[in-house]
Amino acid sequence: MRHHWGVVLISSCLIGPAAAGPTPAVQCPGTNTIEMRYCASISLEQSQRALSSKVPAAAMKQWTDATRALCAEAYRPVLQGTIYPQMVVGCDDRLNRALLKEFRGVDEPR
Repeated sequence: MRHHWGVVLISSCLIGPAAAGPTPAVQCPGTNTIEMRYCASISLEQSQRALSSKVPAAAMKQWTDATRALCAEAYRPVLQGTIYPQMVVGCDDRLNRALLKEFRGVDEPR
């Protein structure tokens, strides 16, 4: 009898979420850590694409390596926390966006 309950429990865990229906779309900036982390990664991808179109690949690699190392160091105090990845990704994105401002023309707002 014990084995049947285990099968029922495992089965209900596997099909439970699927039976609940589709997952609602994430609305950025998000309302929980998982959503905020997802939104931060989307923003980082956007700034990386924009920056990659402005600088040579070798310079982009150096920039990415440097910002990742510096942001990881800046947020080392929260390394063990669940917020750490989000903080580092946000830092990388903010630095990308700061550099993108430097590529704007003199007649464009900064």
